Amino acid sequence: MSAARTLHLNTNITGTGRHPAGWRTLDNPKSIIDLGFFTTIAQIAERGKLDAVFLSDAVALRGHAHGPAQSLEPTVLLTALAGVTRHVGLIGTASTTFNDPFNLARRFASVDHLSAGRVAWNAVTTYDPEAAANFSIAESPDKQARYARAEEFVEVVLKLWDSWEDNALIADRASGRYADPARVHAIAHAGRHFQVRGPLNLPRSPQGRPVLVQAGGSEAGVALAARHADAVFTAQTTFEGAQDFYRDIKARAVAHGRHPDHLLVLPGLYPVIGGTLAEARRRKADMDALLDRGAELAKFAGALGIDAAALQLDAPLPYDLIDKGDRTDVSRGFIRSTVLLARGENLTVRDLLDRNPGAHRMIVGTPETIADDIERWFAGRAADGFNLNADVFPSGLADFVDHVVPLLQRKGIFRREYEGTTLRDHYGLARPSSRYADAATSAVADADALGAVS
Repeated sequence: MSAARTLHLNTNITGTGRHPAGWRTLDNPKSIIDLGFFTTIAQIAERGKLDAVFLSDAVALRGHAHGPAQSLEPTVLLTALAGVTRHVGLIGTASTTFNDPFNLARRFASVDHLSAGRVAWNAVTTYDPEAAANFSIAESPDKQARYARAEEFVEVVLKLWDSWEDNALIADRASGRYADPARVHAIAHAGRHFQVRGPLNLPRSPQGRPVLVQAGGSEAGVALAARHADAVFTAQTTFEGAQDFYRDIKARAVAHGRHPDHLLVLPGLYPVIGGTLAEARRRKADMDALLDRGAELAKFAGALGIDAAALQLDAPLPYDLIDKGDRTDVSRGFIRSTVLLARGENLTVRDLLDRNPGAHRMIVGTPETIADDIERWFAGRAADGFNLNADVFPSGLADFVDHVVPLLQRKGIFRREYEGTTLRDHYGLARPSSRYADAATSAVADADALGAVS
């Protein structure tokens, strides 16, 4: 393991926490609309020197009778959190299916300026068919159409973020010259889905451009991440499967002419922490006792793309039905990780429901066992770090920061202090130059060469 390699950790905020019944243990069960709740989470993450807080998002209301979902618009909430933190990164999710590239590029670049360069966009294609009805779309597009749009959407956003060169904003009071028009570029994008003239109407962001994150495990999602993403969030439930994914996506990045270390692989991890194993198990059992098992079973069946009647609690998954599924409104990455876990450990449906249910890997244990597990995955090139899921906020995150982070620091794999100011600094990623500056430099060099020849 290279001495320069550093573990990366985000905290993944989904409602009030990953456990579906965790909200019932809170003093304020309506915390999803309380800025103070999210401020506490972000400040705990910063105290633990975590790379970033990550906000999930949903653009359709479902399942609200049984528990909270992420409801506040991510860039609005991240702007508020930028004002109460100084170092921790701020990652927001936004859909390429239900947004416009110019508006999205402007929103994220705006928050990047306001946070002094700590922002990332998590690009998702949104497979929820109920979302389409909220955006005047009669029928949700299929996966192929979503990813074709996403590929072009990301391309347009990156062009817009590059449309101002770093030194284009002059603001020279003496001369009265504010910007250099020669260094501000119309992108003149004309594609199948978008026709965008540009440029963006605000200067290049403090970290060059916001970090680009992609979440998903489908073939199309992996291809998109390998080409464009700075980090990929993924569901991996087995060590060997995660190693395979890690090798594959890094190789794909290299095939695109990229350095493999410039694409971070960050699987989800769901620790439930206790001072002893018995305490950790009791913490989980206390929350499990508050669950609506019928609702959880129905939600699990929906995620697998099958009818709930096909699931028997004390039987294995109906693999034949799952394998035959061709629905485009489900996550193939979730299904693959769940099937790998179930087959690898011969789990029943009940076992899977006890494990989150098969989505992001759950560890119930002591700080020592969790830190050792993280080190194994990191050293074994199964991950560059993790997108951490707390069972319930803020206590689940505080337990990790107070008891697991010090162990990771003693192992020498996690920072003791922030060494930079931007999210790119935290992730160890170089500040990208504008593609238009590179083109201008090449044009000048070509002109000089022609002049020398003549």
